[in-house]
Amino acid sequence: MGLAKRRKTLGYSQEKLAQLLGVDRTTVGRWESGRIDPQPPQRRGLAIALEVSLQELDALLTPLRAAGQEIAGHQSSDPPNAGDSDEMIRREFLRILTVSGALTVLPIEEAEALTEGVRRGMPADFARMNSHLWQVYQLARSKGSVYPVIRDQLTTLNEALAGNRGSARPLLSAAADLFQLAGEVAFDGNRYSDAAASYSLAASVSKDAGAYDLWACALVRHAYVDMSEQRYHEAVQMLGAAERLANRGDNSLSTRHWVASVQAEAYAGLGDLDACERAMDQAETVRELTADSVNGGWLRFDGARLAEERGSRYVQLGRLDLAENVLKDALEQSALASGQSYRRRGAVLADLAAIGAKRRDAEQVVAYGSEAISLARASASGYVARRLQALCDEFGPLSRDHRVADLGAEIATLSTP
Repeated sequence: MGLAKRRKTLGYSQEKLAQLLGVDRTTVGRWESGRIDPQPPQRRGLAIALEVSLQELDALLTPLRAAGQEIAGHQSSDPPNAGDSDEMIRREFLRILTVSGALTVLPIEEAEALTEGVRRGMPADFARMNSHLWQVYQLARSKGSVYPVIRDQLTTLNEALAGNRGSARPLLSAAADLFQLAGEVAFDGNRYSDAAASYSLAASVSKDAGAYDLWACALVRHAYVDMSEQRYHEAVQMLGAAERLANRGDNSLSTRHWVASVQAEAYAGLGDLDACERAMDQAETVRELTADSVNGGWLRFDGARLAEERGSRYVQLGRLDLAENVLKDALEQSALASGQSYRRRGAVLADLAAIGAKRRDAEQVVAYGSEAISLARASASGYVARRLQALCDEFGPLSRDHRVADLGAEIATLSTP
Protein backbone atom coordinates (compact mmCIF):
# COMPACT_ATOMS: atom_id res chain seq x y z
CA MET A 1 0.00 0.00 0.00
CA GLY A 2 1.36 3.43 -0.92
CA LEU A 3 1.14 6.69 0.94
CA ALA A 4 -1.72 8.03 -1.20
CA LYS A 5 -3.72 4.81 -0.83
CA ARG A 6 -3.30 4.87 2.96
CA ARG A 7 -4.46 8.49 3.04
CA LYS A 8 -7.54 7.68 0.97
CA THR A 9 -8.33 4.62 3.14
CA LEU A 10 -8.61 6.96 6.14
CA GLY A 11 -10.84 9.34 4.18
CA TYR A 12 -8.41 12.27 3.99
CA SER A 13 -8.00 14.52 0.99
CA GLN A 14 -4.55 15.96 0.31
CA GLU A 15 -5.86 19.33 1.53
CA LYS A 16 -7.16 17.88 4.82
CA LEU A 17 -3.95 15.99 5.55
CA ALA A 18 -1.90 19.08 4.74
CA GLN A 19 -4.05 21.17 7.09
CA LEU A 20 -3.58 18.70 9.95
CA LEU A 21 0.19 18.66 9.49
CA GLY A 22 0.62 22.40 8.95
CA VAL A 23 2.09 22.05 5.45
CA ASP A 24 1.05 23.05 1.94
CA ARG A 25 -1.05 20.65 -0.13
CA THR A 26 1.71 20.52 -2.75
CA THR A 27 4.08 19.18 -0.08
CA VAL A 28 1.76 16.20 0.47
CA GLY A 29 1.68 15.69 -3.30
CA ARG A 30 5.49 15.65 -3.47
CA TRP A 31 5.64 13.12 -0.61
CA GLU A 32 3.20 10.87 -2.43
CA SER A 33 5.14 11.09 -5.70
CA GLY A 34 8.44 10.33 -3.94
CA ARG A 35 10.02 13.62 -5.04
CA ILE A 36 10.83 14.60 -1.43
CA ASP A 37 10.78 12.88 1.96
CA PRO A 38 9.05 14.29 5.06
CA GLN A 39 11.42 15.99 7.49
CA PRO A 40 11.86 14.19 10.86
CA PRO A 41 9.25 16.23 12.80
CA GLN A 42 6.87 15.99 9.84
CA ARG A 43 7.51 12.23 9.63
CA ARG A 44 6.24 11.66 13.14
CA GLY A 45 3.19 13.86 12.59
CA LEU A 46 2.48 12.01 9.35
CA ALA A 47 2.73 8.64 11.11
CA ILE A 48 0.19 9.77 13.71
CA ALA A 49 -2.19 11.08 11.04
CA LEU A 50 -1.96 7.87 9.01
CA GLU A 51 -2.18 5.68 12.15
CA VAL A 52 1.00 3.77 11.41
CA SER A 53 4.32 3.27 13.21
CA LEU A 54 7.46 5.00 11.99
CA GLN A 55 8.67 1.67 10.61
CA GLU A 56 5.39 1.18 8.73
CA LEU A 57 5.57 4.74 7.43
CA ASP A 58 9.06 4.10 6.09
CA ALA A 59 7.74 1.01 4.29
CA LEU A 60 5.09 3.23 2.67
CA LEU A 61 7.74 5.77 1.65
CA THR A 62 10.39 3.35 0.33
CA PRO A 63 8.79 2.53 -3.07
CA LEU A 64 7.86 6.19 -3.46
CA ARG A 65 11.43 7.21 -2.69
CA ALA A 66 12.71 4.81 -5.36
CA ALA A 67 10.26 6.24 -7.89
CA GLY A 68 11.30 9.76 -6.95
CA GLN A 69 14.96 8.89 -7.43
CA GLU A 70 14.20 7.58 -10.92
CA ILE A 71 12.46 10.81 -11.81
CA ALA A 72 14.97 13.16 -10.22
CA GLY A 73 18.05 11.11 -11.11
CA HIS A 74 19.63 11.28 -7.65
CA GLN A 75 19.64 9.44 -4.34
CA SER A 76 17.58 10.66 -1.39
CA SER A 77 19.70 12.19 1.36
CA ASP A 78 17.31 10.99 4.07
CA PRO A 79 18.47 7.65 5.49
CA PRO A 80 15.85 4.94 5.97
CA ASN A 81 14.39 4.54 9.42
CA ALA A 82 15.39 1.07 10.56
CA GLY A 83 13.09 -0.89 12.82
CA ASP A 84 12.04 1.41 15.67
CA SER A 85 10.29 -0.46 18.47
CA ASP A 86 7.08 0.97 19.93
CA GLU A 87 8.98 2.06 23.03
CA MET A 88 11.64 3.87 21.02
CA ILE A 89 8.96 5.60 18.98
CA ARG A 90 7.20 6.69 22.16
CA ARG A 91 10.41 8.05 23.67
CA GLU A 92 11.28 9.95 20.52
CA PHE A 93 7.76 11.32 20.34
CA LEU A 94 7.91 12.49 23.96
CA ARG A 95 11.38 13.95 23.53
CA ILE A 96 10.04 16.24 20.83
CA LEU A 97 6.81 17.05 22.66
CA THR A 98 7.97 17.41 26.27
CA VAL A 99 8.49 21.16 26.13
CA SER A 100 6.68 22.28 23.06
CA GLY A 101 3.44 20.30 22.84
CA ALA A 102 2.32 18.77 19.57
CA LEU A 103 5.23 20.03 17.49
CA THR A 104 5.05 17.06 15.14
CA VAL A 105 2.18 18.73 13.33
CA LEU A 106 4.16 21.96 12.81
CA PRO A 107 6.82 22.90 10.26
CA ILE A 108 10.35 22.94 11.72
CA GLU A 109 10.75 26.72 11.77
CA GLU A 110 7.42 27.17 13.57
CA ALA A 111 8.32 24.46 16.07
CA GLU A 112 11.57 26.19 16.98
CA ALA A 113 9.85 29.53 17.44
CA LEU A 114 7.13 27.92 19.53
CA THR A 115 9.65 26.19 21.77
CA GLU A 116 11.31 29.51 22.49
CA GLY A 117 7.92 31.05 23.27
CA VAL A 118 7.21 28.32 25.80
CA ARG A 119 10.54 28.91 27.51
CA ARG A 120 9.57 32.54 27.92
CA GLY A 121 6.17 31.51 29.31
CA MET A 122 4.19 33.09 26.48
CA PRO A 123 0.45 32.29 27.04
CA ALA A 124 -0.39 32.53 23.35
CA ASP A 125 2.11 29.78 22.59
CA PHE A 126 0.63 27.51 25.25
CA ALA A 127 -2.81 28.08 23.73
CA ARG A 128 -1.50 27.21 20.26
CA MET A 129 0.16 24.06 21.55
CA ASN A 130 -3.02 22.99 23.33
CA SER A 131 -4.94 23.42 20.10
CA HIS A 132 -2.49 21.14 18.31
CA LEU A 133 -2.68 18.61 21.14
CA TRP A 134 -6.45 18.39 20.70
CA GLN A 135 -5.80 17.71 17.00
CA VAL A 136 -3.43 14.90 17.90
CA TYR A 137 -6.06 13.52 20.29
CA GLN A 138 -8.74 13.61 17.61
CA LEU A 139 -6.44 11.86 15.13
CA ALA A 140 -5.40 9.12 17.53
CA ARG A 141 -7.51 5.96 17.31
CA SER A 142 -6.10 4.89 20.67
CA LYS A 143 -6.79 7.92 22.86
CA GLY A 144 -4.66 6.68 25.74
CA SER A 145 -1.49 7.11 23.66
CA VAL A 146 -1.84 10.89 24.01
CA TYR A 147 -1.79 10.93 27.82
CA PRO A 148 2.01 11.06 28.39
CA VAL A 149 2.22 14.13 26.17
CA ILE A 150 -0.57 15.86 28.12
CA ARG A 151 1.19 15.09 31.40
CA ASP A 152 4.45 16.60 30.18
CA GLN A 153 2.67 19.66 28.86
CA LEU A 154 1.03 20.18 32.26
CA THR A 155 4.45 19.92 33.91
CA THR A 156 5.75 22.67 31.64
CA LEU A 157 2.74 24.85 32.42
CA ASN A 158 3.20 24.27 36.14
CA GLU A 159 6.83 25.40 35.88
CA ALA A 160 5.78 28.55 34.03
CA LEU A 161 3.20 29.37 36.72
CA ALA A 162 5.60 28.60 39.58
CA GLY A 163 8.28 30.79 38.01
CA ASN A 164 5.84 33.68 37.51
CA ARG A 165 6.61 33.62 33.79
CA GLY A 166 3.90 35.20 31.70
CA SER A 167 0.42 36.42 32.63
CA ALA A 168 -1.29 34.20 35.21
CA ARG A 169 -4.86 34.14 33.85
CA PRO A 170 -4.05 32.95 30.33
CA LEU A 171 -1.72 30.32 31.77
CA LEU A 172 -4.49 29.15 34.11
CA SER A 173 -6.85 28.92 31.14
CA ALA A 174 -4.26 26.83 29.29
CA ALA A 175 -3.99 24.52 32.33
CA ALA A 176 -7.79 24.17 32.57
CA ASP A 177 -7.85 23.31 28.87
CA LEU A 178 -5.27 20.54 29.39
CA PHE A 179 -7.04 19.14 32.45
CA GLN A 180 -10.14 18.70 30.29
CA LEU A 181 -8.11 16.87 27.65
CA ALA A 182 -6.62 14.62 30.35
CA GLY A 183 -10.16 13.90 31.53
CA GLU A 184 -11.23 12.99 28.01
CA VAL A 185 -8.43 10.42 27.77
CA ALA A 186 -9.39 8.94 31.16
CA PHE A 187 -13.10 8.88 30.29
CA ASP A 188 -12.48 7.10 27.01
CA GLY A 189 -10.61 4.45 29.00
CA ASN A 190 -13.55 4.12 31.46
CA ARG A 191 -11.41 5.48 34.32
CA TYR A 192 -14.26 7.51 35.74
CA SER A 193 -12.60 8.57 39.00
CA ASP A 194 -9.60 9.92 37.11
CA ALA A 195 -11.87 11.66 34.62
CA ALA A 196 -13.97 13.26 37.36
CA ALA A 197 -10.82 14.46 39.15
CA SER A 198 -9.47 16.01 35.96
CA TYR A 199 -12.75 17.75 35.19
CA SER A 200 -13.00 19.04 38.77
CA LEU A 201 -9.49 20.50 38.49
CA ALA A 202 -10.40 22.02 35.14
CA ALA A 203 -13.48 23.66 36.66
CA SER A 204 -11.54 25.00 39.64
CA VAL A 205 -8.74 26.45 37.54
CA SER A 206 -11.26 27.91 35.02
CA LYS A 207 -12.96 29.66 37.91
CA ASP A 208 -9.65 31.20 39.02
CA ALA A 209 -9.03 32.31 35.44
CA GLY A 210 -12.52 33.86 35.15
CA ALA A 211 -13.09 31.78 31.99
CA TYR A 212 -16.84 31.09 32.05
CA ASP A 213 -17.10 29.08 28.83
CA LEU A 214 -14.12 26.92 29.74
CA TRP A 215 -15.61 26.43 33.21
CA ALA A 216 -19.01 25.46 31.77
CA CYS A 217 -17.42 22.90 29.44
CA ALA A 218 -15.61 21.30 32.38
CA LEU A 219 -18.97 20.85 34.13
CA VAL A 220 -20.53 19.38 30.98
CA ARG A 221 -17.76 16.79 30.82
CA HIS A 222 -18.22 16.03 34.51
CA ALA A 223 -21.93 15.45 33.83
CA TYR A 224 -20.97 12.74 31.35
CA VAL A 225 -19.27 10.89 34.20
CA ASP A 226 -22.51 11.05 36.21
CA MET A 227 -24.56 9.79 33.26
CA SER A 228 -22.16 6.95 32.56
CA GLU A 229 -23.10 5.68 36.02
CA GLN A 230 -26.83 6.48 35.47
CA ARG A 231 -26.88 9.33 37.98
CA TYR A 232 -29.15 11.40 35.80
CA HIS A 233 -30.55 13.65 38.53
CA GLU A 234 -27.01 14.63 39.52
CA ALA A 235 -26.17 15.24 35.87
CA VAL A 236 -29.18 17.55 35.46
CA GLN A 237 -28.00 19.59 38.46
CA MET A 238 -24.45 19.81 37.10
CA LEU A 239 -25.74 20.85 33.68
CA GLY A 240 -27.96 23.50 35.23
CA ALA A 241 -24.85 25.09 36.73
CA ALA A 242 -23.09 24.78 33.36
CA GLU A 243 -26.03 26.52 31.68
CA ARG A 244 -25.82 29.47 34.08
CA LEU A 245 -22.08 29.80 33.48
CA ALA A 246 -22.49 29.58 29.70
CA ASN A 247 -25.04 32.40 29.83
CA ARG A 248 -22.36 34.57 31.49
CA GLY A 249 -19.82 33.64 28.83
CA ASP A 250 -19.32 34.57 25.20
CA ASN A 251 -22.63 34.35 23.33
CA SER A 252 -20.80 33.97 20.03
CA LEU A 253 -19.50 30.57 21.19
CA SER A 254 -21.47 27.32 21.03
CA THR A 255 -21.07 26.53 24.74
CA ARG A 256 -24.74 26.94 25.69
CA HIS A 257 -25.79 24.80 22.71
CA TRP A 258 -23.52 21.98 23.81
CA VAL A 259 -24.97 22.26 27.31
CA ALA A 260 -28.47 21.87 25.83
CA SER A 261 -27.41 18.83 23.81
CA VAL A 262 -26.09 17.06 26.89
CA GLN A 263 -29.14 18.12 28.92
CA ALA A 264 -31.22 16.25 26.33
CA GLU A 265 -29.27 13.08 27.15
CA ALA A 266 -29.84 13.55 30.88
CA TYR A 267 -33.58 14.13 30.37
CA ALA A 268 -33.76 11.03 28.17
CA GLY A 269 -32.17 9.07 31.01
CA LEU A 270 -34.96 10.33 33.26
CA GLY A 271 -37.59 9.30 30.69
CA ASP A 272 -38.74 12.88 30.03
CA LEU A 273 -39.42 13.03 26.26
CA ASP A 274 -40.80 16.60 26.25
CA ALA A 275 -37.83 18.07 28.14
CA CYS A 276 -35.45 16.05 25.97
CA GLU A 277 -36.93 17.39 22.73
CA ARG A 278 -36.95 20.98 24.04
CA ALA A 279 -33.27 20.67 24.86
CA MET A 280 -32.47 19.14 21.47
CA ASP A 281 -34.34 21.96 19.72
CA GLN A 282 -32.28 24.46 21.71
CA ALA A 283 -29.08 22.65 20.70
CA GLU A 284 -30.15 22.80 17.02
CA THR A 285 -29.93 26.62 17.09
CA VAL A 286 -26.14 26.21 17.01
CA ARG A 287 -26.56 26.28 13.22
CA GLU A 288 -27.31 30.00 13.51
CA LEU A 289 -23.78 30.70 14.75
CA THR A 290 -20.73 31.42 12.62
CA ALA A 291 -17.84 29.06 12.01
CA ASP A 292 -15.92 30.84 14.80
CA SER A 293 -18.30 29.44 17.44
CA VAL A 294 -15.95 26.50 18.15
CA ASN A 295 -12.23 26.44 18.90
CA GLY A 296 -11.50 22.84 17.90
CA GLY A 297 -10.13 22.08 21.35
CA TRP A 298 -12.08 22.15 24.60
CA LEU A 299 -15.16 23.39 22.68
CA ARG A 300 -15.82 21.31 19.58
CA PHE A 301 -19.64 21.35 19.43
CA ASP A 302 -20.74 22.50 15.98
CA GLY A 303 -23.97 20.55 15.59
CA ALA A 304 -22.47 18.01 13.17
CA ARG A 305 -23.50 15.12 15.43
CA LEU A 306 -26.98 16.31 16.36
CA ALA A 307 -28.80 13.78 14.17
CA GLU A 308 -27.11 10.78 15.75
CA GLU A 309 -27.47 12.31 19.21
CA ARG A 310 -31.19 12.78 18.67
CA GLY A 311 -31.48 9.20 17.48
CA SER A 312 -29.58 7.94 20.51
CA ARG A 313 -31.89 9.90 22.83
CA TYR A 314 -34.92 8.27 21.19
CA VAL A 315 -33.36 4.85 21.77
CA GLN A 316 -32.94 5.76 25.46
CA LEU A 317 -36.59 6.73 25.59
CA GLY A 318 -37.74 3.55 23.84
CA ARG A 319 -39.08 5.46 20.82
CA LEU A 320 -37.66 3.08 18.25
CA ASP A 321 -39.97 4.41 15.54
CA LEU A 322 -38.34 7.82 15.83
CA ALA A 323 -34.82 6.55 16.39
CA GLU A 324 -34.09 4.18 13.52
CA ASN A 325 -34.49 6.49 10.54
CA VAL A 326 -32.54 9.27 12.27
CA LEU A 327 -29.66 6.92 13.10
CA LYS A 328 -29.49 5.37 9.63
CA ASP A 329 -29.29 8.83 8.09
CA ALA A 330 -26.56 9.74 10.58
CA LEU A 331 -24.64 6.57 9.69
CA GLU A 332 -24.75 7.44 5.99
CA GLN A 333 -23.58 10.98 6.68
CA SER A 334 -20.70 9.82 8.88
CA ALA A 335 -19.56 7.44 6.13
CA LEU A 336 -19.25 10.42 3.78
CA ALA A 337 -17.39 12.58 6.33
CA SER A 338 -13.63 13.02 5.87
CA GLY A 339 -11.59 11.48 8.69
CA GLN A 340 -14.65 10.20 10.51
CA SER A 341 -14.32 9.17 14.16
CA TYR A 342 -14.32 5.44 14.95
CA ARG A 343 -15.82 6.28 18.32
CA ARG A 344 -18.64 8.27 16.73
CA ARG A 345 -19.53 5.63 14.12
CA GLY A 346 -19.20 2.84 16.68
CA ALA A 347 -21.73 4.53 18.97
CA VAL A 348 -24.29 4.83 16.15
CA LEU A 349 -23.82 1.19 15.21
CA ALA A 350 -24.29 0.14 18.83
CA ASP A 351 -27.55 2.12 18.97
CA LEU A 352 -28.83 0.46 15.79
CA ALA A 353 -27.91 -2.95 17.21
CA ALA A 354 -29.79 -2.03 20.40
CA ILE A 355 -32.89 -1.25 18.34
CA GLY A 356 -32.60 -4.70 16.80
CA ALA A 357 -32.33 -6.26 20.26
CA LYS A 358 -35.43 -4.44 21.50
CA ARG A 359 -37.31 -5.70 18.43
CA ARG A 360 -35.91 -9.23 18.89
CA ASP A 361 -34.30 -9.00 15.43
CA ALA A 362 -31.16 -11.15 15.61
CA GLU A 363 -30.08 -10.26 12.06
CA GLN A 364 -29.97 -6.55 12.88
CA VAL A 365 -28.17 -7.12 16.18
CA VAL A 366 -25.42 -9.19 14.56
CA ALA A 367 -25.01 -7.00 11.46
CA TYR A 368 -24.54 -3.72 13.32
CA GLY A 369 -22.94 -5.21 16.43
CA SER A 370 -20.19 -6.98 14.47
CA GLU A 371 -19.15 -3.79 12.70
CA ALA A 372 -19.12 -1.91 16.00
CA ILE A 373 -16.85 -4.57 17.52
CA SER A 374 -14.39 -4.15 14.65
CA LEU A 375 -14.27 -0.40 15.26
CA ALA A 376 -13.85 -0.88 19.01
CA ARG A 377 -10.87 -3.16 18.40
CA ALA A 378 -9.31 -0.87 15.81
CA SER A 379 -9.56 2.18 18.07
CA ALA A 380 -9.04 0.51 21.49
CA SER A 381 -11.88 2.79 22.61
CA GLY A 382 -13.26 1.95 26.03
CA TYR A 383 -16.25 4.16 25.20
CA VAL A 384 -17.38 2.02 22.25
CA ALA A 385 -16.65 -1.15 24.23
CA ARG A 386 -18.84 0.12 27.06
CA ARG A 387 -21.69 0.88 24.63
CA LEU A 388 -21.45 -2.66 23.30
CA GLN A 389 -21.42 -4.17 26.78
CA ALA A 390 -24.61 -2.24 27.51
CA LEU A 391 -26.01 -3.79 24.32
CA CYS A 392 -25.56 -7.27 25.85
CA ASP A 393 -28.04 -6.30 28.58
CA GLU A 394 -30.68 -5.94 25.84
CA PHE A 395 -30.27 -9.41 24.36
CA GLY A 396 -32.81 -11.22 26.55
CA PRO A 397 -34.28 -14.26 24.75
CA LEU A 398 -32.03 -13.51 21.74
CA SER A 399 -29.12 -14.93 23.72
CA ARG A 400 -30.38 -18.38 22.74
CA ASP A 401 -29.56 -17.58 19.09
CA HIS A 402 -26.02 -18.90 18.52
CA ARG A 403 -25.10 -15.85 16.37
CA VAL A 404 -26.09 -13.45 19.14
CA ALA A 405 -24.36 -15.62 21.73
CA ASP A 406 -21.16 -15.55 19.65
CA LEU A 407 -21.47 -11.77 19.36
CA GLY A 408 -21.81 -11.51 23.14
CA ALA A 409 -18.68 -13.63 23.58
CA GLU A 410 -16.75 -11.30 21.27
CA ILE A 411 -17.99 -8.25 23.17
CA ALA A 412 -16.81 -9.83 26.42
CA THR A 413 -13.24 -9.90 25.08
CA LEU A 414 -13.16 -6.14 24.45
CA SER A 415 -10.92 -4.16 26.77
CA THR A 416 -12.48 -1.53 29.03
CA PRO A 417 -9.57 -0.33 31.21
